[in-house]
Amino acid sequence: MPTARFRRLGAALIAATIAVSGLAACGSDSAATGSVNTAADSASFPRTLDTVMGQVRIPKVPQRVVVLDTAELDSATLLGIKPVGAVVPHTKTRGGFPAYLGDRTEGITDVGPLLEPNLERIASLKPDLILSSKVRHDKIYDKLSGIAPTVFTETTGGPWKANLLVHGKALGLDDQVAQALKSYEDQARALGEAIKAKYNGALPMTSVIRFLAGPTRLYMSNSYSGVVLGDIGLPRPASQVAADPAAKIMKEISAEQIDLADADMIFVATIDDPDKTERKTVTGGPVWRDLRAVKGDKVFEVDDEVWMSGIGIQAARAMFADIARVTGVELPAAK
Repeated sequence: MPTARFRRLGAALIAATIAVSGLAACGSDSAATGSVNTAADSASFPRTLDTVMGQVRIPKVPQRVVVLDTAELDSATLLGIKPVGAVVPHTKTRGGFPAYLGDRTEGITDVGPLLEPNLERIASLKPDLILSSKVRHDKIYDKLSGIAPTVFTETTGGPWKANLLVHGKALGLDDQVAQALKSYEDQARALGEAIKAKYNGALPMTSVIRFLAGPTRLYMSNSYSGVVLGDIGLPRPASQVAADPAAKIMKEISAEQIDLADADMIFVATIDDPDKTERKTVTGGPVWRDLRAVKGDKVFEVDDEVWMSGIGIQAARAMFADIARVTGVELPAAK
């Protein structure tokens, strides 16, 4: 099946979701005025968090926040906090911060690269809180915590909702996170119900594929996108169901194994130059052509920075818009 048959989802969908995501539900306009955290209760500080790296004391309401991964950037801007510094996604070939966040990233200093953040630049920003994860920056935790209180989660991806709760505690915005998560889960449930009604009570089985330099990947139910699809209620092929949340979030496959992606709908993300991936080999082969989604013209190309590296409620709402469009339902409003 030639790649021309992939149906590209428009960027307008992402722009549309920005208007209904995150900050408005939290009742703060601080994203428009910089990194000022006006919604947190100063009386709840100082506070001490139990983290994967031990106890971390945060003496006052954080106002100058540095985030060192995309999940933390999604979390902060969702809550109305514009970080003074952040890393650009290492998977983003076009450069710059994630497009789905719109103007919420304007004025943020790039302190990347992600795997080797610029410590001098971070220190020059005089942060009062640094957010990241052990899986990303375990080796430089001591240096980071020497600059400012540093709160790590264990890892990224699948446990993104639990991580968001940690970010909220660090920022003093616990209640706002609880409200945002409830709004997200209510919208996911409503979208699933709308799709179920449209499909006469049977939700379409859904696969997620990622092309990159190296083996093609199937993304499992415990990955970030897998959790979002699960919250909507969309079933996954048995090959993409992870019984253990701590299991690997993806499975590498060959072109001959692409039948493991057989489903009613297939969402495809591409991280690298397509010519550097196995995309042409996979989509040009007989196994691909025999997939249900390919035969039914239900293969949809989506933005990698939303479906793979967004890892937060704002990216999830952009996913909701993609899924509503391809299933032919109206996107339920966020409340």
